Amino acid sequence: MPDLRSLCGLLAVMLLATSADAQRKAPPPSREVMQFSFAPVVKKAAPAVVNVYARGRAVVPQNPMMDDPLFRQFFGNRFGLPQERMQNSLGSGVIISPDGIVVTNTHVIKIGAQSEIKLAEIKVVLSDKREFDARVILADEKTDIAILRLEGGATRFEFLDFEDSDGLEVGDMVLAIGNPFGVGQTVTQGIISALARSEIGQSDAQVFIQTDAAINPGNSGGALVDMNGKLVGINTAIFSRSGGSHGIGFAIPSNLVRVFAESAAAGRKVERPWLGAKLEALTRDVADSLGIERAAGAVVTKIAAGSPAQSAGLQVGDVITMVDGTDVADPRAIFYRLTTRGIGNQTRLDVIRKGRRLSLPLTLAAAPQAGKDDVRNLSGVHPFDGARVSNIFGAVADELGIDEDGGVAILSVRPNSVAANVGFRPGDVILQVMQQPIDNVQTMERIVKARQRLWQISVKRKDQVLQIQIPG
Repeated sequence: MPDLRSLCGLLAVMLLATSADAQRKAPPPSREVMQFSFAPVVKKAAPAVVNVYARGRAVVPQNPMMDDPLFRQFFGNRFGLPQERMQNSLGSGVIISPDGIVVTNTHVIKIGAQSEIKLAEIKVVLSDKREFDARVILADEKTDIAILRLEGGATRFEFLDFEDSDGLEVGDMVLAIGNPFGVGQTVTQGIISALARSEIGQSDAQVFIQTDAAINPGNSGGALVDMNGKLVGINTAIFSRSGGSHGIGFAIPSNLVRVFAESAAAGRKVERPWLGAKLEALTRDVADSLGIERAAGAVVTKIAAGSPAQSAGLQVGDVITMVDGTDVADPRAIFYRLTTRGIGNQTRLDVIRKGRRLSLPLTLAAAPQAGKDDVRNLSGVHPFDGARVSNIFGAVADELGIDEDGGVAILSVRPNSVAANVGFRPGDVILQVMQQPIDNVQTMERIVKARQRLWQISVKRKDQVLQIQIPG
């Protein structure tokens, strides 16, 4: 039999266990704790989040390979001529002003890969099911930002205020509001899992907020809000192998969205500041060779004469590590900072030059614009009939995302023209025609006037050089 000391010990353990169970099963100490919820944030933000429907006619190739001029070179048009089809697009948007200015993604309102956005009929449905027509007042494909205006007359709309996205920190709680899969407005919750992600963007000014709040197809253009119900980002993309959310979503920071929204509302085109310097990401090998500990920043590899970069005192070989006291990981982060700072303002670049740290003031200015002698509309019996071409310099290079390394750039291509049927696209750089280097639009205009039985053309498209032969 157990002695008295053992019994006392057993009784004490039983009492402690009973006390712990009682504490675990006790009701919440107050009604406020019991009802803790994100509902107040949702009630504030959700009325400003809308569904965006776009519908229009798009001219699309019958076979997707027809987009490739090399494919047509070998197979001609035997796989089908372009056809006109009705296409639909569905996404989300955010009202940012009481008079009905809406922010969404350009890919939400764009119909077809080659169609013009103005062909789309756009309907916006509010959370209370009211429906309005909308028109596009700005659409920027490089940043994937589109601004709409609701045709609501004197209607006053619920809207969201912008929050400073530079104030976000990894771990902050956020809500994603949108219309995933077209099922209706949905709210998901998560945290900021990373900032200044630039690896997935197509533009040199794109950086993203990464969140684990569930974002799915249809959420594009919807709101990412903080716990004060303010807009910190526009949900844009997901990283997924299946097409569904895996907890890695990306949003355009509100500070970049604000620049485009304010310009569109004022009827202005967004002008990106021109640095006038070619930058390359700082790799680990280059950092080691320069004696730099962190492989973060951008190396200056070229500077344009008369550019803001030259005026600021930047030199080839400098490594830019900070903009206005904020670390920058690569060239895209730098151009993002300059874009949100705006033309006419001054910023500060922290650079490392031959082991020394310097701080350089940079005045942000617009890139030089094309003059009448820099642009040509080409017409005639040649493959470029219907193309508008330009000499390459600051503004053109920035707008098209190309280098200023020679050639002539295609600014636009008239639909259904010879150039369009050949497959030329805005941003293509014509390097050679009939094995003759093209250094300016005057040279190109002169060369294409001569008829040819077989056109030989060298074109640079992004990082690839295409050699094309087209019958005359």
